[in-house]
Amino acid sequence: MAKNSSPSFNLNLDTVNPGIPPFFKRLTLPIIACIALLIVLANSCTTIDSGSVGLKFYKWSSDTDKKGGVIGTCKGWVWYNPITQNVFEYPIYVQRKTYEPFSVNAKDASTFTMDPTIAYRLNPDMAEQVFVKYRKSLRDIEDGYIRTCIYEAYRTCANQYTSDSLMANRGGFENEVRKRLEQSLSNEGFIVEEFTSQITPPNSLAQAINAKNEAVQNALKAENKVKEAEANAKIEIAKAQGEANALKIKGDGEAYYNRVVALSLNELLVRQYAIEKWDGRLPNYMMSEKGATPFIGVK
Repeated sequence: MAKNSSPSFNLNLDTVNPGIPPFFKRLTLPIIACIALLIVLANSCTTIDSGSVGLKFYKWSSDTDKKGGVIGTCKGWVWYNPITQNVFEYPIYVQRKTYEPFSVNAKDASTFTMDPTIAYRLNPDMAEQVFVKYRKSLRDIEDGYIRTCIYEAYRTCANQYTSDSLMANRGGFENEVRKRLEQSLSNEGFIVEEFTSQITPPNSLAQAINAKNEAVQNALKAENKVKEAEANAKIEIAKAQGEANALKIKGDGEAYYNRVVALSLNELLVRQYAIEKWDGRLPNYMMSEKGATPFIGVK
């Protein structure tokens, strides 16, 4: 029985394409080597943005003195061995994060809701420490460690206030929360640029505050009405006093005039005044004790 001959897979450029010139046949292997080298170089180099800090580290290291395998920080073009090394990048510009509302209890067990927003940045001098400790991206750290710090700051500070005092001193409360938060985060390599929060009291306290404000506003309205009435009364009194003073001044003037005129009058002046006013006509009748009698005989 004849043996089955297996097919041959030997690659011979002459048999594949006998028309290829010998010069190109000699360049084939160098070209392939160059392409492979370029691929290796491309995977062995990366760039770190000017607004970031890079950390070059070993993928595995048994030496505990190497800080978790971190070689150091880097920027710009970075070359590394892709087999044993890698490069991690942290942005060092300001990051902003708005969290879901927190619920914390005041000293009297009332529940308040906090809506925090934080703006922070990584301290580049502590980038190695952050990477060695967390080995996570900033987004993961935001949702983990930073969120925990914010909650603890709220919880600790809220336990120092009663409901009324917290609402009356919201500015002081927020300042205390920020100071505590800045201290916690700065120790871990994070700098707080801004921190704001909206404080929402429980419904019962909000209703009591609204009722109190309404009562205060009503009292102010009533007080304003009283002041308005008093002002109107003073206006009327002042007006009446003015009118009375005007009449008094007028009466005093007329009395003074009459006195002066009375003192200046005598019999001759009265006769002269009568003559000046007489139109030259005589009356037809004269009044006497017996009645009216004709005035006769005067030419």
